[in-house]
Amino acid sequence: QVQLVESGGGLVQAGGSLRLSCAASGIIFSINAMGWYRQAPGRQRELVATITSGVSTNYADSVKGRFTISRDNAKNTVYLQMNSLKPEDTAVYYCNADINTFTHHTYWGQGTQVTVSA
Repeated sequence: QVQLVESGGGLVQAGGSLRLSCAASGIIFSINAMGWYRQAPGRQRELVATITSGVSTNYADSVKGRFTISRDNAKNTVYLQMNSLKPEDTAVYYCNADINTFTHHTYWGQGTQVTVSA
């Protein structure tokens, strides 16, 4: 079946940058919207950024101007370039994708930890 695998998380100092990747694999006819979410300890999962099949983007106010979401349709991959990272960005980041296979489903990745030190 379809699987999403995130990578690129790690530990970075405040003001630094990380680039997250999420690759979808499996039987995929097309991918509609893709996005990144994050969940900090003790907090609910929140939307970070989304990108549609038409490459329209949407960002949480807290990351506007710092994060950039993009996608490579040929690789079935979505990216999140994170610049000017802040300690409050620390969370597990999950990718999400609306994927058409033999049916239409929403899939989640396993998550990748991003830790920003002060």
